[in-house]
Amino acid sequence: MPIGCMNTIQCANGQIDKWKNFMIKFLIEKEFKQLLRNSFLPKLILVFPCMIMLLMPWAVNLEIKNIQLNIVDNDHSAISQRLVNKIAASTYFRLVEVPASYEEGLRNIEIGTADIVMEIPRHLERDWMNGEDTHILIAANAVNGTKGGLGSSYLSSIINDYAAELRSEYPATATVSGAFPSIGIDTQGLFNPNLNYKLYMIPALMVMLLTLICGFLPALNIVSEKEVGTIEQINVTPVPKFIFILAKLLPYWLIGFVVLTVCFILAWLIYGIVPVGHFAIIYFFSVLFVLVMSGFGLVISNYSATMQQSMFVMWFCLLVVILMSGLFTPITSMPEWAQLITLFNPLRYFMEVMRMVYLKGSGFVDLLPQLGILLLFVVVFNIWAVLSYHKNK
Repeated sequence: MPIGCMNTIQCANGQIDKWKNFMIKFLIEKEFKQLLRNSFLPKLILVFPCMIMLLMPWAVNLEIKNIQLNIVDNDHSAISQRLVNKIAASTYFRLVEVPASYEEGLRNIEIGTADIVMEIPRHLERDWMNGEDTHILIAANAVNGTKGGLGSSYLSSIINDYAAELRSEYPATATVSGAFPSIGIDTQGLFNPNLNYKLYMIPALMVMLLTLICGFLPALNIVSEKEVGTIEQINVTPVPKFIFILAKLLPYWLIGFVVLTVCFILAWLIYGIVPVGHFAIIYFFSVLFVLVMSGFGLVISNYSATMQQSMFVMWFCLLVVILMSGLFTPITSMPEWAQLITLFNPLRYFMEVMRMVYLKGSGFVDLLPQLGILLLFVVVFNIWAVLSYHKNK
């Protein structure tokens, strides 16, 4: 091949390489300019990792703290009072009440003001001084299997340590054979006797599925309509906006309830889990929750211009509402500031409903606080969605 041709080919290849490098540089600059042109995404990109790294490790952890404890002291002796004070000094427990009877403590567990009830028997001090064994009864709310099991274990450990202290302080209580009296511990798990964690998790997973299907998927669908320009076309037609939005939401509502029903069947067939309460109550509250999350999703879609922006916002919101709902970490084990944030999280209340119906068999009267709060969320989010839609028109 002549030298001139080789030089020409090399020059052409060099020009192509330069063009490729220019295009890569141009496209990268274009993406950064497009990203920075959006007033919302850069802020979210900075705030999101800060929120996750600075706040979530404090709010979401698997350590069980602030367990609400009731102690029934039937002995009222110096030894029993020392035990009460020792338990109250623990960072794991919060002594919220000293009821007069064991039955009163169980009622506190049923209404949710206590997690564990410990009953100290009569004549604890007398039996110990006489070298006789005694037993302490622990009844734990095992709706959360982990919380109930760990709480009982923490309490048992404190009681055993206290028994060791008493043996060293009162060596004369030993029998002729040298054996010391012991404090036996009888543990009872309420609502979930086998401390089955699946009973606690499965109702909450159903809530997550409803959140994704009925809240976030229709919102993403609406944003996609924005990107292709369909919404602008609908706005110039006689079709009312309410009909358009309802038509976008109804298929996902139907799919959500079908999926919820399938989850009920799978929980029964695979895990043998059925609600102690009525399915009608679950479906009723599911309707309210779907209205809440649909309104929330519409609010996000109204403020999102692109799919990228809406997915980023929804992923952020999904992560926060799930982690701050009590799904993994009991709300009472969170710091006080995190507990305040959970008050504004609708997932918290519907998750409480699902667990109370599934494990306790709660009825409408027991669920009136959650009913009122979910209705408030329905009104707030849907009014916000309507107003923000008009604003962005």
